[in-house]
Amino acid sequence: MKILHLDSNHPLLIEQLDALGFSNDEDFTSSKTEIEKLIHNYQGIIIRSRFKIDKRFLDAAKTLKFIGRVGAGLENIDVSYAESKGIRLIAAPEGNRNAVGEHSLGMLLALFNKLTKANSEVKEGKWDREGNRGLELDGKTVGLIGYGNMGKAFAKKLSGFDVNVLCYDLKPNLGDDNATQVSLTALQEQADVLSLHTPETALTIGMINSQFIKAVKKPFWLINTARGKSVVTADLVLALKTGNILGAGLDVLEYEKASFENLFKPLAASDDSELPKAFEYLISAENVILSPHVAGWTVESKAKLAQTIVDKIKLQFG
Repeated sequence: MKILHLDSNHPLLIEQLDALGFSNDEDFTSSKTEIEKLIHNYQGIIIRSRFKIDKRFLDAAKTLKFIGRVGAGLENIDVSYAESKGIRLIAAPEGNRNAVGEHSLGMLLALFNKLTKANSEVKEGKWDREGNRGLELDGKTVGLIGYGNMGKAFAKKLSGFDVNVLCYDLKPNLGDDNATQVSLTALQEQADVLSLHTPETALTIGMINSQFIKAVKKPFWLINTARGKSVVTADLVLALKTGNILGAGLDVLEYEKASFENLFKPLAASDDSELPKAFEYLISAENVILSPHVAGWTVESKAKLAQTIVDKIKLQFG
């Protein structure tokens, strides 16, 4: 079986697939159109988020048996069409769930303790203890929207604190010792913190909007390490200005390109390009922490993601 690797990954991925008897080729630079001309020669694809695997691509991949996505989500793949062709989809949410859980907790604690603000001020020679008085997480209610691999990992990290953890998910009976599953209404009534752990779907795009925010009973803190398009940035900024949202930790942004590798073009364009006003607010707000889609992108998770893909390929095709 021949496998085409379209993104660079941890070396163990190819090393172990070679040892299992698979033939591995790498192409990290050819265009999607160029790849479509040769993809009929391959039975497997390994990809991160380089480009979309759409119907045209899948029609060209006449001998394809599986697509390995070195990551958690499958939104860059036409899942239903691939499955209709009998192509197996292999993702690796187990590989970076711990990293996401730790990053979510780090963002939350940094927000509560004003760590980025305090750090900047001290480095500038400003010693403002009262202005950097923090909050304690103990006694708060943390609501998780989405309780799969990522949500469960964050709940596990929170189990060491004296907090009430609630989760909401479309699937029933997911609650466990670390989180109590409730309705969305109950979550909105009780949460002091809301953290997103959902995939990108038609239901989750634009999910956190003005209507949703107004339905949350208390002013709350927002953490998003899931997908940027789940949050309407303009509505988030309005809520930050009015105090309906007390602060936000955002590892992902609405403006990201589909590959997740870059922000929107104006950031790299000429000087006369303008940033969206909402984004300008985020980058200047003291109660907003931003990171470049790296919650699941640790040294350890790079190896874990690759190993998860190898193990699943071995189980299904070894």
